[in-house]
Amino acid sequence: MTNVREAALDVIEKINKNQAYSNLLLNETIKKHKLSRKDTGLLTEIVYGTIQRKNTLDFYLDDFLTNRKRIQTWVISLLQLSLYQMVYLDRVPDRAIIHEAVEIAKKRGHKGISGMVNGVLRNTQRKGLKNPEDIEDVAERISIAKSHPLWLVQRWIDQLGVEATEAMCEENLLSPYVTARVNIVRTSVAQVIEDLKKEGVEAVEGSLSVDAIKVIQGKVLDTEVYKRGDLTIQDESSMLVARALGIEPGQKVLDACAAPGGKSTHIAERLNGSGHVNSLDLHPHKVKLIKKQAQRLNLRAIEAETLDSRNVADRFKAKSFDRILVDAPCTGFGVLRRKPDIKWSKKEDDIERITSVQKGILASQASLLKPGGKLVYSTCTIEGAENQEVVKQFLEEHPDFSLDESFSNRLPEKVRTYCEDGQLQLLPQYFGTDGFYIACLVKK
Repeated sequence: MTNVREAALDVIEKINKNQAYSNLLLNETIKKHKLSRKDTGLLTEIVYGTIQRKNTLDFYLDDFLTNRKRIQTWVISLLQLSLYQMVYLDRVPDRAIIHEAVEIAKKRGHKGISGMVNGVLRNTQRKGLKNPEDIEDVAERISIAKSHPLWLVQRWIDQLGVEATEAMCEENLLSPYVTARVNIVRTSVAQVIEDLKKEGVEAVEGSLSVDAIKVIQGKVLDTEVYKRGDLTIQDESSMLVARALGIEPGQKVLDACAAPGGKSTHIAERLNGSGHVNSLDLHPHKVKLIKKQAQRLNLRAIEAETLDSRNVADRFKAKSFDRILVDAPCTGFGVLRRKPDIKWSKKEDDIERITSVQKGILASQASLLKPGGKLVYSTCTIEGAENQEVVKQFLEEHPDFSLDESFSNRLPEKVRTYCEDGQLQLLPQYFGTDGFYIACLVKK
């Protein structure tokens, strides 16, 4: 039988060494070991929790480790995941956690390592842990107590202020709900909630988007409701994009960075059997995901193809689209609850690199939009350099475009206070959604 904590150690080590994506590695590990639902839950909790709170756990451990640099990385990971369980999980007694850590250390190392692991963990019990809230420097305190890289905390304080930064870092430590978009063309939110209940899944209405549900308990992907195309897994913030576009029946729409297809399918649903969506992605395997989603939802308006969206002018005629969506590749700092490894793998110069890609993609779309048409630029980050600054430069270079200040009227009333000059920046703490940015531009 697979030891869940050993499996967790393997996953954490692979993430740390190869900067692999935690969600993909977790899925592989669950399938490989055929874990039960209970063990899957514990594995997910330990892996995500340990990665999420890495800074805080290291802060605690530093008092009990000498010559940390000489200790093998897997031993540090074992101490981190063990201490995470001792501090943040109530279900398992500390003695059982320590015993299991010592057994793993014996199996992977030698008697000296297992003795050290035992000594460190017992010392944390005996001597207690120092409080990161006592750190005087504000940025350092948030970085350690809320477990985010110091450089990122400092950037956010400069952009958003201390209060918003601390609230966002706190929100990023919480486990997100699974949310889904109901295809309200063919059914209703109330009906889907009732249908899911019959299949053992508990869901409630979403907190932001009128066609959203929030899953409280159960696995939506296993249900007939999902398989027959009544809903699509999507964060509520992403559900605002198709509304921002102001889709009308019969329109021709370009989704320039479409994979895995959530926004393309929402656009197609709002076209309601009319119009056409060209959905592009750079990678063939991701284009397959778009086609698979369109097929499951029986949406024939979508035509997915592999294309670098910076080369769209070679493929499509000028002024051929009524609406264009650029959901640009980004650092992903808005989705740290779902992908905590991002905050440790990204570096400050990654922001500059990605903004040059974003600017290139956005500029490439300008000639394809019809006069009077709308172009929406969106990202799942809260970084000003990737959002407001990209749009600002685009407008300076394209005087035939302007911000659509009426776009807030197409969004839920509760987000309108966060809209400013045709732009919306959602922070995770506002509605418990991903951090997300939307700007709507109109061609004059």
